[in-house]
Formats: sequence, structure tokens, C-alpha cells
Amino acid sequence: MRELTEKQREVLAFIRTFIGKHGVPPTVREIGDRFKVTPRAAFDHLRALERKGALQRRASAGRTSRALTPAEPAVRISHAVPILGRVAAGQPLFASENREGELHIAPASLPGRGEDLFALRVRGDSMISAHICDGDLVLVRRQDSAAPNDIVVALVESESGEGEATVKRFSREGERVVLKPEHPTMAPIIVDPRHTPLRILGKVVGVLRGF
Repeated sequence: MRELTEKQREVLAFIRTFIGKHGVPPTVREIGDRFKVTPRAAFDHLRALERKGALQRRASAGRTSRALTPAEPAVRISHAVPILGRVAAGQPLFASENREGELHIAPASLPGRGEDLFALRVRGDSMISAHICDGDLVLVRRQDSAAPNDIVVALVESESGEGEATVKRFSREGERVVLKPEHPTMAPIIVDPRHTPLRILGKVVGVLRGF
């Protein structure tokens, strides 16, 4: 909707109030009486409001002023992406107790159709060279496999039997999985799945900062 003048906002507010009270829009004469202007001037206000998108014409109501009603506000469709916290004690990352809230994103800004996505808050600087910083949210598509060089969220079981989610770049050395940090001073995590349980929880498909 284009910007309205102060008088146009007053006329629009009067029309809304009138409809709320009487169930129908006011006539040109009723608008003129309310604002102490001629019917012609009232009609000009209506025409300007219609042109700017504040009023819309009901097709079945003819061409009278009662055919013009306030336009419905545009419905803003967004996709709710769950924000998940740090996984603890080997619990599934997708469990409800790990949910910190939701991130509402326009579908056009999401990869694909936005299905099977979750967001994870990054802790630490291990992926800083990949422009993923401490406090960022990474958008992750759920999947249980990865290709070399993918940035993934992996769940690695520690010696105590607990699991922790980590964001790293995926690669392989024979049977072993290598989870590489993007930091010049940090060593990779090397896992032999035959001895240490490891799950790929998803692939990072986007990064959000400042949320």
C-alpha cells in the first residue's frame, strides 16, 4: 500500500468505524457530512484511497461508494524453523526439550521448500574460516548421510557415553570419518564408526547472524 496523507488516513479510519457500527460502508454524502466537504471532495478521497490500495471494490456491489471496503492486510506467510539447543546425554537433537524457540523465515529465503529444516546455535569459533561464528544460527537440513566437503551437524558419542552435536566439515579417510574444523589452530575429530558411534544429523545449508 502506498503512503497515505493524514486526511486520507482519517477518512479510512472513519470508513472502518462506520462499517463496524453499521455493517456497510458510508455513502459519499455521509463522508462529506463527517468531514464538512462536498460530495465531490469526498469522492476524490475515496478514489485516492482506492488508487493507493487502501480500499478495494466489491465486484457485486456496483459502482457506488458502498462498493468500496478497506483492503484486507496482506497475509505474510512464513516458515517456522525450530531453533534447537545443545544436545546433552545422548538425547536426540530433535527432542522437544532441546527446542529454544522458532525462527520465522519467508519461504523464498529458504533452500528448496524449507522442509526438514532446523536451526542450531553455534558455540565457539571452530568454523570461523567458513564464516560461521560464535552465536550464529546455522540452518540445517535433516539427513543421515553426507558427501565429502559438506558442512554437517554430527553427533559423536564420547567415552562417557554422552553425545554432543558438533558443526564440522565432513570427509573420509578409508573407514574413518574426519570432522574438520575451519580454524587454523584446531585439530580434526577423527572417528572410526566401527568403534565409536557417530550420527550425521544434517547438512548446513545456511547461516544467520544477529538473531
